[in-house]
Amino acid sequence: MSLNTRIKGAQALAEAFQALNTITNLTTLALQDSQIGDNGAHALGEALKTNSTLATLNLEHNSIGENGAQALAEALQTNSTLIGQDGAQVLGEALKTNSTLATLNLRSNSIGDNGARALGEALKTNSTLPTLNLRSNSIWIKGLLALSDAFTPVLFKSLKTKSSLTTLNLGCKSIEDDEAEALYGALKTNSSLITLDLQSNSIDDNRNNSIGSNGAQALSEALKTNLTLTTLDLQNNSTGDNGAQALSDALKINLTLTTLDLWHNSIEPKRTQALAEALKINVTLTTLYLQNNSIGDNGSLALSEALKINLALSTLDLRGNSIGDNGAQALAEAFKFNSTLTTLDLQKNTIGDNGALALAEILEIKSTLTTLNLWHNLTGDNGTWVLDRVSQAVALRIGYF
Repeated sequence: MSLNTRIKGAQALAEAFQALNTITNLTTLALQDSQIGDNGAHALGEALKTNSTLATLNLEHNSIGENGAQALAEALQTNSTLIGQDGAQVLGEALKTNSTLATLNLRSNSIGDNGARALGEALKTNSTLPTLNLRSNSIWIKGLLALSDAFTPVLFKSLKTKSSLTTLNLGCKSIEDDEAEALYGALKTNSSLITLDLQSNSIDDNRNNSIGSNGAQALSEALKTNLTLTTLDLQNNSTGDNGAQALSDALKINLTLTTLDLWHNSIEPKRTQALAEALKINVTLTTLYLQNNSIGDNGSLALSEALKINLALSTLDLRGNSIGDNGAQALAEAFKFNSTLTTLDLQKNTIGDNGALALAEILEIKSTLTTLNLWHNLTGDNGTWVLDRVSQAVALRIGYF
């Protein structure tokens, strides 16, 4: 049985939570956006101490602070069923003894630094938690600093030896250089993490209070030796040219990364060339998102040369990159040689009829491409007509609108 509700008011919350144990088939309780706060968390904690059926608890967007989190933590020391499929809020001491929690979602609350320290300490000994989400929270990474090791976050330090954590979401954190270096240092030896989300972290080479060139270099070094990470999300970070160069160097050596998201990272043609050189060597990356950068026709030419050689990439997203007819013609030329790319997204560029005709001419002769998106370009009736004819002949799905 599942229950989704938005109960308001401390008294109503207390009464509702007291009644939890009378519902013998309740397995899922969704309380997102219910404003339960610390008082509600305390009441819920008391109910959870004796509840024996609840398996999933969602407490997103509830302004639960350190006191409320502590109450929930104490409850889960005795609760034996809660696994937190989509938002269970628990910190610290509970994780040290709880053996069932599979997903910890702390997104959009106000746990604070003290609770974050407890979380980091617990991760040193917890051996079951595979997924941790700390996105959009008031937990600052500095809250994870160990008292005995003032410059190494406890959470990151625990990654060096932790064997169960596979997904870590640190989006929207404004991670600074020292914190980034600690994280990436842990990644060098970590043997469990598969997905790392660092989107919207102001990873910028020219901005204070952000991951600068030192952090980007540390990430690059970690990717050279890490043997498990397959997905890295760096979207909306303004990494810029220096960051792109560091990542390119890593891609020449890394043997596990399959998905890299560099959406909106201020990458210009010069560093697109560096990425292209890496793609000529890399044999594992299958999906590359480069939308909303400044690649232009010159960057497209560099990528085209890489695609002639690359044997792994299947999806390339180049939306919103000021690519015109010359860039489209260069990419079309690559399809004479490429045998792996199946999806090419060119939405929101400036490709006209000449570029469309070049793509159509090559695709009609030889291509493994199954999806081509040209929505919001400058293609006229002539180019559109030719592409439509080609798509019908070679079973290519083309999107315009």
